Amino acid sequence: MKILLISSSPHKEKSMTFLLAKEAVKGLAQEGVESESIHLDDFRILFCKHCEECHKHILNCPLQDDVKNILKKILDADGIILASPNYINQITASMKALFDRSAHFIHCKRLSGKYVIGAVSSGSGRNKDVLTYLKHYAHTCGAQYCGGISSARQLGADKIKEAFKLGKKLSADIKQKKIYPKQIAIIEKSKQHFREIIRFRKNDWQEEYAYWVTKGWIDKDKQDISPDK
Repeated sequence: MKILLISSSPHKEKSMTFLLAKEAVKGLAQEGVESESIHLDDFRILFCKHCEECHKHILNCPLQDDVKNILKKILDADGIILASPNYINQITASMKALFDRSAHFIHCKRLSGKYVIGAVSSGSGRNKDVLTYLKHYAHTCGAQYCGGISSARQLGADKIKEAFKLGKKLSADIKQKKIYPKQIAIIEKSKQHFREIIRFRKNDWQEEYAYWVTKGWIDKDKQDISPDK
């Protein structure tokens, strides 16, 4: 089992967000699960230009930065911990930039079968919307969301205990291949939406179309791709 912790606080190891997420990692460790932590502040992440290259040629991007390596780490993980401080009731710009660059994950539900938990901290305490957004991102990419943890003050014993339990829950969900029926319904509805888009753009996004065919999510028709493509 592989767990990837992605932290987007510019304060890295000193941030309350990371310390909160690390308590979840301790819960995973008690279950014998190893994890890798990365700080987005250590990487070069450029803004998406919406050139569609990653849809035409899966995971290809003309931007020369570190995003492709991060996306590969996500694909290799069974579970992902998304940790972000609350910046004006939203995730940080670095995490949003990473999400924007993962558009292929959304088109092809590349996180299907994976599990996500969220960790958020702030001074305001208005963290519900941020955790809801992290959950939405997980569903949009095909992953199930095991829960979130947030803190508005210095970490107390209650939050440490809650985060620790959440880490153990992430491990259990992955091992049991837990199914959350309501979440699966949301993911399937999104898949239906993108199935029509992929069909409509099949001549432009041939590699994504081929991925859907390979997964058995679209039945390939002999007339689907024009001969000049």
